[in-house]
Amino acid sequence: MNNLKKWALKIISAPHISLKKYYKQYRKILNVLNPPSEPIYKMLDHKIMVDDREIPVRVFIPKANPLSKVLIFFHGGGWVTGNIDSYTNVCANMANKTNHIVISVDYRLAPENPFPAGVEDCYYAAREIFSKPQILGCSQEDIILIGDSAGGNLAAVVSLMARDRGEFLPKKQILIYPATNYDHSESSPYPSVKENGTDYIMTSKRIQDYMDLYVKNEEDRLNPYVAPILAKELLNQPKTLIVTAEFDPLRDEGEAYGIKLQQFGNDVKIYRMKDALHGFISNPLSSDDTDKCYEIINLFLNDKNY
Repeated sequence: MNNLKKWALKIISAPHISLKKYYKQYRKILNVLNPPSEPIYKMLDHKIMVDDREIPVRVFIPKANPLSKVLIFFHGGGWVTGNIDSYTNVCANMANKTNHIVISVDYRLAPENPFPAGVEDCYYAAREIFSKPQILGCSQEDIILIGDSAGGNLAAVVSLMARDRGEFLPKKQILIYPATNYDHSESSPYPSVKENGTDYIMTSKRIQDYMDLYVKNEEDRLNPYVAPILAKELLNQPKTLIVTAEFDPLRDEGEAYGIKLQQFGNDVKIYRMKDALHGFISNPLSSDDTDKCYEIINLFLNDKNY
């Protein structure tokens, strides 16, 4: 990354508006900044019922030659911001780039609904989709979990829950710059939290604020359903692709999670995006990074090496 770009990023990253105080306003800003613009062949809204509660989902069908394969997508936003509206462009692009049907899950957000509300929504939505693959014209083997940032965390945790509860088990998962640990303070064991924690827009302070809003009880932070890298064993996990960004505080913990999965005998591929920042897949100014990411994702989806 050239010095001019580093200087500009440092200036942008310097102000820190209190996320804990203004998270509702931040949600509204994200919706305003992300109006739907990607041409969509077909988009359907649906609700998955769990007891007497509804989990909204949005189904994106590719414009051309859709495959009978499905990506269940969990959006980022630190478990606090983001929704199926602010991620409509991302999911439409994902469907068209992969030719997969994409189902975006609108899980409950913290702090109004702290852990484990959001991840339970993701689990129940995935369980429902896996239980009725014929509705989508596919088999269970053709349903894949994917998420970015906090959504990458949720995808990893849903895979752990699925194994532990024995109701279904994904064959593949794609984790894009995922959060896998709970500590993003100076005591973090991962160098990228300190090296990339102040000058690259997504700061380690903001990530820690998200965690504080998501997990109210301190003891819950040691739960592998919050921090999957803390799981004592990671046997029987899906074939995994982890994509990290070079200048991201979460880089090292994402890659460390991949290595730990490998140590337990799982098939894992790890790819670091050179010069990339956290959040590139939803940043229209990072189209080159996004295109490269989908090139890697498609190779993974088609079981090809890169």
